[in-house]
Amino acid sequence: MSATTSREGSVVYDQTAAKRYKQRLERRESLAGWLMIAPALLLIIVFLIVPIAMGLGFSFTNQRLISPNPTEFVGGRNFESLFRLRVFPIQAEIDSETGAPLLDEEGNMVFPRVRNFVRNNPEYPELNGLQESFSFVRGTTKYTLLAGDAVFVRSLVNIFYFIVIVIPVQGGLALFLAILVNQKLKGINIFRAIYFVPVVISMVIVSILWRFIYDGNNGLLNSLLGLIPFINFQPIDWIGNQYTAMPAIIIMSIWQGVGFHMVIWLAGLQTIPGVLYEAADVAGATTWQKFRYVTWPGLRSTFIFILITITMAAFGLFTQVDIMTRGGPLDSTTTVIHQAVQRGFHKQDIAGGSAISLFYFVMVLIIALVQWALTRETD
Repeated sequence: MSATTSREGSVVYDQTAAKRYKQRLERRESLAGWLMIAPALLLIIVFLIVPIAMGLGFSFTNQRLISPNPTEFVGGRNFESLFRLRVFPIQAEIDSETGAPLLDEEGNMVFPRVRNFVRNNPEYPELNGLQESFSFVRGTTKYTLLAGDAVFVRSLVNIFYFIVIVIPVQGGLALFLAILVNQKLKGINIFRAIYFVPVVISMVIVSILWRFIYDGNNGLLNSLLGLIPFINFQPIDWIGNQYTAMPAIIIMSIWQGVGFHMVIWLAGLQTIPGVLYEAADVAGATTWQKFRYVTWPGLRSTFIFILITITMAAFGLFTQVDIMTRGGPLDSTTTVIHQAVQRGFHKQDIAGGSAISLFYFVMVLIIALVQWALTRETD
């Protein structure tokens, strides 16, 4: 009887010891895992989490990089300056003798200056400090968008203008090139490499090269256009003109990034089973029908990935602008990130730059979530 009890006690002891030994091994493995990820985790905390937290805090203060004044909490004043908007109608000046609107030498109606209404005008105290951003004329009324920060509003318009054009054009051109190089032809890999070469070149180098191409005096583009016969072409300063600067940057950005998305489309095309195309041929489908009912449905996941990557890259437009135009001319190419850098470093306005950065983060997050919701697969 005692022997049986002893054996049962021994079995219980062995199970308890094995359980403790297993727990020690798990703790050691866990400790080893934490030690291995500690360097990366430390870098993430120091260079990502801490800057985000500091930027969030600075955006509610009047912090400047170099200032004798102490940092003070100002609440949402920085954000109020960014998002303070007002549409203000201005009536054309009237000729006292004829009662008709006054016209300038070019035949355009004459309107009072906006500064007359926004600079300490006691009749319009709510407009004090606002800046003219955009305006359009309808009838004898000039509707002017006044903003607390007109340059920031212009940067928002510029970045959405860039995105609306780049996403469909770059994505569509990349798909077209992917279909071309997906053919089983001799030497097709050479064309794939040629289309992909711009991607591996630094954006800084690409921007400098294209700045020479767009040069208004001896640029390559003007020289080529000047060779066209029967056209009296006059050289254009492509990146020095407010109407051509952003289109010039858009063309350069599409050229540089289209090869990367071509490769992604190509990978998606090669995952589509060939038997589907054979079945379509047997059914007598045309080229467009095969693309619509076979190719495009098979590229749904690829399309979602490319849509998100192009959008994120477009929102991050900075290098091209900083090197080629510095945000000009007349703020026609400035972007949200460019404004954040200008405020935070060049103007030493840390609080203003932090507010813009925080807004940029929230804006990109919301757009990414909207894209995910619209493109996700449903049962």
